[in-house]
Amino acid sequence: MGAGDAPTRVDGGAGELAVMWGGFPLVGAGIGWLFTVVAGPVAGLPWVPAQGWFELLAGLPQPWAPAGALALGALAGLVVAGIGTWERLRVEVDADRVRLRRDGRDREISRRTVRVVFVDRRDLVLLGDGEEELARERGDVSAGRLAAAFRGHGWPWADADPHRDAYRRWVDGLPGLPAGADALLRARQRAVDQGRRGDADDLRRELARLGVVVRDEEKRQYWRLTRRAAPG
Repeated sequence: MGAGDAPTRVDGGAGELAVMWGGFPLVGAGIGWLFTVVAGPVAGLPWVPAQGWFELLAGLPQPWAPAGALALGALAGLVVAGIGTWERLRVEVDADRVRLRRDGRDREISRRTVRVVFVDRRDLVLLGDGEEELARERGDVSAGRLAAAFRGHGWPWADADPHRDAYRRWVDGLPGLPAGADALLRARQRAVDQGRRGDADDLRRELARLGVVVRDEEKRQYWRLTRRAAPG
């Protein structure tokens, strides 16, 4: 790699970190303080759920209760900020490869295997020669900065999914899918409905082995086949 091919890094930037590490603890502290303020009046309302917690807060000695609530709320905000930092997407691209870092894991994809790159809503997507997804990573990263980075290093960038019109909404039992895909989509739908992102991602990879590409809209699944999909 020559001097002119220095890698370009793209992530949420310092502003994203400032919001997480500065804003989340402040919001958490504010919520904690608010609970101590409303605990007394709310504790006497039988129709409000979680009465036990409000009664406990109302019975705590002053001024320690507000101070403790502020500290606990700020601590909760710091925990959320730590999780957000761990999960944030960081992209490093040069002329030969792209490195995707998220959840403490690195993935490296060679330029030779990639046919097109684009952003699908909040997802960075890389497609291979067989129209399969080599990567689909969610993150709050500017689409404009990603486009500039990939184009600047000669990657094939598209402004939209070139296969968007090929997707069909999944309905259990409809024909057209490879054998075994319906069962995986049923299991994945349950994972999506229950917010189990890790399981949904694992099942996406299992479907990819059958030649099925899945994208989500809200909690609905849409699918298309790659050129290497096995017949049903």
